[in-house]
This record gives sequence, structure tokens and C-alpha cells, in this order.
Amino acid sequence: MSDETLTGTVRSRPTTLPAPSAAGALTTYVTLVRWTLSQIGAMLPLIIVVQALLAAGIIVGFGFLIPDMDAATALFLSTGAPTVLLLTLGLVMVPQGVARARTDGTFHYMRSMPVWRPLLLAADLTVWVIVALPSVAVAVLVALWRYDISLSLDWPVLLSGTVLVTLTAAAVGYAIAVTLPPLLAQLVTQVLVFFVLLFSPITFPLEQLPQWFQAVHDVLPARPGADLVRAGLASDAFAASGRDLLVLAIWCVGGLAISLRALVRRG
Repeated sequence: MSDETLTGTVRSRPTTLPAPSAAGALTTYVTLVRWTLSQIGAMLPLIIVVQALLAAGIIVGFGFLIPDMDAATALFLSTGAPTVLLLTLGLVMVPQGVARARTDGTFHYMRSMPVWRPLLLAADLTVWVIVALPSVAVAVLVALWRYDISLSLDWPVLLSGTVLVTLTAAAVGYAIAVTLPPLLAQLVTQVLVFFVLLFSPITFPLEQLPQWFQAVHDVLPARPGADLVRAGLASDAFAASGRDLLVLAIWCVGGLAISLRALVRRG
């Protein structure tokens, strides 16, 4: 075989793997989820403890800052705390975990396997959604213990909102981790956690922000996500809108698109 023929063969090799059959994709996806869960399994108790401490810090700590908190304020704070935990997990822990995997070689090892790249992303996001779900229960239990609030659960809204918020935050966090260098990605996540905790209208009303900042939050995922989860926890007092779903969907699709593009291009 001539050099020209060999060169032409190498150059014509596809840069991405073809999509597998439905059965093959499902088998690979389940295997990847199990493998990822086994990798994070030892850290799961620690993550739950961190979520509990963060929930206590938000709900109990803010109570110290507002000593004469009335029932309405306590309900608003308590129903916003789960969103803070979900966003923190997706925007901080996910990119830090991916950045660590990129540094120690685990991430590159997984991408070197003959696996369709979207399945790698789907498995990772699935695991993080599973890990994030207990945070809602932890925050609600802490709030019930601290303020003795009354909740009116709307399970369809609560479950769908929780999954969508978690998926959106994890997709955006994943996009940050695979796009930026590991050290810069970790630095960006540290800034994001302060933005979520202190400058997002999740644990305080939107009206307390300047008008221009309110407009900024109309297109960011924090407030729409909080509105969805809050409407699921206290449907009698709060409601979500279709615009909230649209904003979250746009951010989720954008994060997924950037992540997939980076995974394919850097293979």
C-alpha cells in the first residue's frame, strides 16, 4: 500500500464514533452509569453531609441575620434553599469533579474508550441528578425542624422542576469544566457559588434588587429555577410560569450543546 493511499485512509477516518443501535446504546449507558456511580460511591456520604451543612447554614444562618422573621419570610427562605443546593451542586461540584478527572487522567481515559460521546455525557449527568435529589429532602427537613412551616406539595411540579434545575446546573457546570482549563474552571466555580448565595433572588425577593439587576436575572437560570422548585414545595403560596421553563430549557440545551461539542472536538 502506497504512502498516498495510507495517508488518504487515515485522513478519511471519521473523527467521531457512529451512533450505536438502541439496544447497544442502552447497555452502554447503563454500564457507564454503574461505573460512574462506583467511582463516586465513596464520596456520596460526604456529599450528603455537605448538603446538610449547607442547608443548615442557609436556613438557620439566615434566620440569625433576620431575628424577627415572620412566617411568610421563613417560607420563602425555606423553599428557596433547595434551589441553592441544587445550583451549588451543579455549578460547583460537577465542574470541580470533571476538572479533577481531567487532571488525574480519568476523564481522558474514558474518552479514549470506543464509546459514543453523548453517552458519556448522559451517564455523568444522570449520576449527578441522582446525587442531587437528596438535597431537596435535606433542605425541607431542616426547614421543617427550624421554622415549623406548612408546605403544600405539588409533586409533578416539584419532581420535574427539581430534575430540570439539576440537569440545567449540571450541564452548565459540565460545559465550564470541559471548555476551560482545570484550574480556571475551579476558580470560576468559586465565583459562581458566591453569586448564587449572595446575589441571586433565591432566598430573598426579586424586588430587593435594583431594576437593572432584576432584568439580568430574568435571563439567568437561578430565579426561574427557584420559582419552579418553590411552586412545587408551596403551591398554595407560589406559582411558576411557562417563561421559567423556557429560560431553564434554553440554558440546559446550551450547556449540553457546548459540552458535546467540546467532547467531540477534543477526542
